[in-house]
Amino acid sequence: MVNALVVANLVTRPVRTLVSMMAVAAEVVLILMVVGLTTGMLQDSVQRTLGVGADILVQPQTTSVFMAFSGAPMPLQIQDRLAEVEHVRAVAPVLVQTSSEGGITLIYGIDPQSFDAVTGGFRYLEGRGLEAPDELLVDDIYAGANNLHPGQTVELLNHPFRLAGVVEHGKGARLFLRLDTLQDLMGSVGKASLFFVKVDSPENVATVLAAFRELLPNYQLRDMQEYLSLMSPGNIPGLNNFVEAIIGLAVCLGLLVIFITMYSTIMERTREIGILKSLGASKTYIASLVYRETALLTLLGVSSGIGLSYLVRELIGVFFPTLPILLTAEWMLWSGLIALGGSLLGATYPALRATQQDAIQALAYE
Repeated sequence: MVNALVVANLVTRPVRTLVSMMAVAAEVVLILMVVGLTTGMLQDSVQRTLGVGADILVQPQTTSVFMAFSGAPMPLQIQDRLAEVEHVRAVAPVLVQTSSEGGITLIYGIDPQSFDAVTGGFRYLEGRGLEAPDELLVDDIYAGANNLHPGQTVELLNHPFRLAGVVEHGKGARLFLRLDTLQDLMGSVGKASLFFVKVDSPENVATVLAAFRELLPNYQLRDMQEYLSLMSPGNIPGLNNFVEAIIGLAVCLGLLVIFITMYSTIMERTREIGILKSLGASKTYIASLVYRETALLTLLGVSSGIGLSYLVRELIGVFFPTLPILLTAEWMLWSGLIALGGSLLGATYPALRATQQDAIQALAYE
């Protein structure tokens, strides 16, 4: 009986039901997109850093764990000192820079010979490697997003570059310049942001790290597994606060819409409530009508929101292919619970208002 009343009320007011559903759906989409974008970018960064194939990462003491926030405070001469340590096979200096053209994109300034020694070399899909100072390499994802092919001129960092080749993605960055070229452009001659180190055997990583710590006591020295374990939203200054603020905004949106919907519903159904009370309906029964309707609206809205999230992800993938969005079952569940909690909270006052109505006055309501 209760469920029949709830469904009948939603069906007889289709416009209001649709608007409420879309408000809850927007709440879910907002949560999933923000969380999905941050976790997707982090996971993508982890996979690409892991794809470099290095065993140890050397960074300055004060730099961020995230390469996009790195500067260039280390002298290039450190490369020779690291290479002299026993069991070190190769050391690759890298200058890291970000570009905001067409989205945030990571650029590596590399010495091709040492970078190939650490990574095992690029897999070229088109073109060739870096030979001249004004040449550029891009990965296949960036090339596909911007319809690029070898021989074309690419404007980067306010400087024209000739595209030398397209490489398979997964070697740290999406764009690669010669180290000396990027040093000149950034005013960091003789400097590097980090050093990738390749060890002759995984069993010797701990030994090499111990030797590095004696050699460079004031630098951040991590094996890659430790480094990758630090790649989380909590280690980006302000990111967690931003995500929490967006989730709070989404909850307020859903709460407000549900409050208005259910309050107007109670006003419209005053006579119905009076009839139910005159037939002996308890306060609990009346409140359950409100909460069940709210829960059903929220369930429909959450389902719509999850479906729309996949659609939005596909659309973003069309226009911004380099922006990865990770939609997980865990956050779908959390977004549903958050939406449900906010909706039930928004329905609390209308439910109390309904239970407090006098049966006689309700029956006389016009």
